[in-house]
Amino acid sequence: MSSLTTFVINPAAGRGRVGQMLPHLETAIRQQARSSDIEIIITQAPGHGTEVARKAPAGSRVVAVGGDGTVHEVVRGIAGSDKALGVIPIGSGNDFARMVGLHRHDLGAALHTALQGTIQAVDFGLVNNQPYGASLGIGFDAAVARKALSAPTFLRGMPRYLYSLFGVLKELELPTLELIQNGQTLYRGPSLLVALMNASTYGGGIPIVPDAVPTDGLISAAVAGEFSRLGVVGILPRLLLGRHVNHPRLHFFRGAEFTARFDRPVPAHSDGELIEPSTEYHVRMVPGGLKVIQP
Repeated sequence: MSSLTTFVINPAAGRGRVGQMLPHLETAIRQQARSSDIEIIITQAPGHGTEVARKAPAGSRVVAVGGDGTVHEVVRGIAGSDKALGVIPIGSGNDFARMVGLHRHDLGAALHTALQGTIQAVDFGLVNNQPYGASLGIGFDAAVARKALSAPTFLRGMPRYLYSLFGVLKELELPTLELIQNGQTLYRGPSLLVALMNASTYGGGIPIVPDAVPTDGLISAAVAGEFSRLGVVGILPRLLLGRHVNHPRLHFFRGAEFTARFDRPVPAHSDGELIEPSTEYHVRMVPGGLKVIQP
């Protein structure tokens, strides 16, 4: 086992907030670490965090400083290994931190946990053989995230989200989904979105599958079926409050493995990070395959 703790800091996280905090962060890390063996890496480009995590010594701690995107990169570098993931949640979503009970920690408490906390195992998912930690969304929500990339730069926060949401709604044309488990079709028909979750929330706290458990070895799946434009607008407030689960066009399933097959390429996001659109997503859970540092 290595005593090294590597801090992977994404300066772009939290809409640039982490970059503004860099001097304070480095000082706080060194003060908390004292005589501990640490390394601080500032990521330079997408994918750099995964590279750093893969190169970290066996048995070491790798701490993601940022949001879900930073955590996702580290997960891709250490999932299935004996390295342990720490999280300093300074992002705009923090759904992975929420999943493991770290999202309410201030900087001092989060650093103490990363350096001194105990290591526990949680599940992680694989989508087309690529690891994810908390969430996988396919369809409408991923299309909104993709649309946001082309939104005017002066739009931020909720205005940017609403611009993207109504832009996708204007062009809404639902794909046909076939959701398969163990060779059996669970759902076939038009689908607004599919969420294949390890966590209960995505998108910064939206409780898409409120009963998901990250240590049960199972994917918690939610399928939104055929929704009109008006229906999408109507379900959103209920979704944000977690009051959507009894809606007749929402379907929930649990299992260790699913295949989501579409009649055309459909966009997806993994822990909030966009995936190239595909006609088929094979998803399975790896029980206890990710070590996480917790209080």
